[in-house]
Amino acid sequence: MKVSLSIKKVEGPFGGGAIFANTVSDFLVSKGIEVVNDLNDKDIDIVLHVNPFPFLMQSSSYSFFNAFIYKLKHPKTIIIQGIHECDERKGTHYMNKLLVNACNHADFVIFVASWLKPLLEKNGLDKDKPSQVILHGVPEEIFNTENKKFWDKKSKMKIVTHHWGGQFLKGHDFYQRLDKLLGSSEFGDKFEFTYIGNYPKNLEYKNTKLISPISGKELGDELKKHDLYITGSRNEPAGMHHVEGALCGMPLLYIDSGAFKEYCEGYGLEFNEYNFEEKIMEMYRDYDMYVEKVKEYDRISSKMGQEYYESLTKLYKDRDKYAFRKEKKIGKIFFIRIYSFFYDKVWRVRRILRLLK
Repeated sequence: MKVSLSIKKVEGPFGGGAIFANTVSDFLVSKGIEVVNDLNDKDIDIVLHVNPFPFLMQSSSYSFFNAFIYKLKHPKTIIIQGIHECDERKGTHYMNKLLVNACNHADFVIFVASWLKPLLEKNGLDKDKPSQVILHGVPEEIFNTENKKFWDKKSKMKIVTHHWGGQFLKGHDFYQRLDKLLGSSEFGDKFEFTYIGNYPKNLEYKNTKLISPISGKELGDELKKHDLYITGSRNEPAGMHHVEGALCGMPLLYIDSGAFKEYCEGYGLEFNEYNFEEKIMEMYRDYDMYVEKVKEYDRISSKMGQEYYESLTKLYKDRDKYAFRKEKKIGKIFFIRIYSFFYDKVWRVRRILRLLK
């Protein structure tokens, strides 16, 4: 079986989409599956879309139109649209419709969290579209509790969060609030706070340790130096950061937004704007109970990889169900090529106009 991922292979510090793609790719290869990042070969069995929007994302290696044209030429190829994004995450007004359009050109949809399915259905996704949910997992060889020193209750409790994206919606209202709390003896004598990654440059952090974006083992080692993981990010489709924090042995403080409840419930405390300080103190008092619970957290990459492997294998066995009846539809291919050309150009112009605002 040969699988193509619609995302370029990248190295260095990067966001969740690239981490996901690298993780799934490595697992599939370990199972003897050939993985490519383009549509150049004529024997691709499955297309797994991660970033099928090259007019928006530099990491995209081809569009959902390119994949659909490929399927018209190779009718038994199965197209899977992965849903890793939404408008609500960044306050945009176009991504949900784009994703629905991509789903309309796919055979199957995999959501990274349950809340995304009804969200896209409200935006026009066919409720009968074949789909499933596979939760994110991260590499357990990097994010683990090996050589971790757990909080001794004598030193300050070290709180941490990390984000690749620098948007305010990543939770900076709460992180700023925590930064201010640390200026008081009540909190400053008990806690420290570290922020890893990008953040809005118009914000000032006076009582927070700031670390530039890091990834891989360097990130895992840094997370292990801390005791409590916090995320106030809004409308995360799934996110990786809280998973990485939990696997590094830290209980989670999380807001009920996006996928967090599905990923975090049972492994820490949920907070909101009204009980933020109270929940921090509750975690301080009951830390031992939550640190024992988080040791059972199991969203590891091998589990996610196995779930993808099983899903792709089943779809491959059932590929006749998704096959086009005719091998080539020259007129349709020509029309889609023309349409996708202008579709791409329009979106690139819209992107430039947004940047100029």
